[in-house]
Amino acid sequence: MTKRVQSEKEYASLLQVIPGGVNSPVRAFKGLAITPIVVDHAFQDTLVDIDGAQYVDYCLSWGALIHGHAHPHILESVQKRIQKGTSYGCTTEIEGRLARKIISLMPSCEKVRFVSSGTEATMSAVRLARGFTGKSLMIKFTGGYHGHADHFLVQAGSGVIGLNQSATSAGIPQELLHWTACLPYNDIEAFDHFISNEKNAQNLACVIIEPIAANMGLVPADKKFLEHLRKRTKELNALLIFDEVVTGFRVAKGGAQSYYGVQPDLTCLGKIIGGGFPAAAFGGKQEIMDHLAPLGSVYQAGTLSGNPVAMEAGYQALCLLETPHFYEDLEEKTTSLTEPLVECINKHGVNACLQRVGSAFTLFFGRRSVTNMQEAKLCNLAQFTAFFIHLFERGIYIPPSQHEVWTVSSVHSKKNLEKTRDACLEYLKTCL
Repeated sequence: MTKRVQSEKEYASLLQVIPGGVNSPVRAFKGLAITPIVVDHAFQDTLVDIDGAQYVDYCLSWGALIHGHAHPHILESVQKRIQKGTSYGCTTEIEGRLARKIISLMPSCEKVRFVSSGTEATMSAVRLARGFTGKSLMIKFTGGYHGHADHFLVQAGSGVIGLNQSATSAGIPQELLHWTACLPYNDIEAFDHFISNEKNAQNLACVIIEPIAANMGLVPADKKFLEHLRKRTKELNALLIFDEVVTGFRVAKGGAQSYYGVQPDLTCLGKIIGGGFPAAAFGGKQEIMDHLAPLGSVYQAGTLSGNPVAMEAGYQALCLLETPHFYEDLEEKTTSLTEPLVECINKHGVNACLQRVGSAFTLFFGRRSVTNMQEAKLCNLAQFTAFFIHLFERGIYIPPSQHEVWTVSSVHSKKNLEKTRDACLEYLKTCL
């Protein structure tokens, strides 16, 4: 492995001007005892750092790059678009094209509003749900991460694990959390017990959930749990919001809602719909969406919302998903990597498990299954750290947290998938 002299020097310099040297905490490799990767450029399935070292990438900008890095068709389209200007603060036709594409792929969305980040999408969806229902209480689930708006940071997952006990960030007055209830994931009994309280039932505006949790590691919701939430929210005249920022167009062409066959009232999207640029959206039934300003009284705005360059990239990314056999090929690539690992774990009784839906998965250490955040917290973090370093030293980059999700792209090569498979098997055999 190339010595990381320039990376270490640059990261030390970044620490002087950016808190923690990063602009999103998990990038700091906290607890991994190595200097974070400092990227120079990337191509297809590979990152190249400023020392020239190459890494097969399974983070893929946290799942956004389903077509890999610097896809030539997306780049060509963006370059043509950017010649026309970068931002207008006015409406453009490309916004409508991307909206219609999303609507065609995700039938629960009759109208779509674009924003610039997943946090904006979830924050705005909850405000819309409260405005539409005239009620205030929101239910989320332990380990579910819906961005960093104040009212979401209660027992959230992934990068905020271990920060605080109540709110998972300092700087959030407890009063702001009065209308946020956090319940156990995949627990029908706990949900029913909470809404058996008449005051809670009457005040419930919405339930927001990652249908396939991706911030406690990959933890799928039980289908019966989602169906129960769908049934009970309808009975209570509350809205069901699916946070599909990670799963939208990743686990299936129609997202997790098509995978489960459960339709929410509102859906939050991000990552893939930006094609590598900052873009996100929330959408749902026309009756609900028309409560947004300028038609209705629920306010939401953003200078760069619907940015034409991001919309072009996102539109082209979604069009590429309709390439014949796209998802079948992606499934085959992912299976070629994950199935041998599962076989090794089962054959040798390794205290680990691999949980996967489509081209997204997590290899957990210290557990034979993970169904909620309480179980995710019992994972062996020291073993994950050793595993991460084992791969990193062999030129393989995975998300730098046990509680994040690996993703495979359409351009991962057979050679690199086999390299990764062999490196993982090599490590698993040390766990026997």
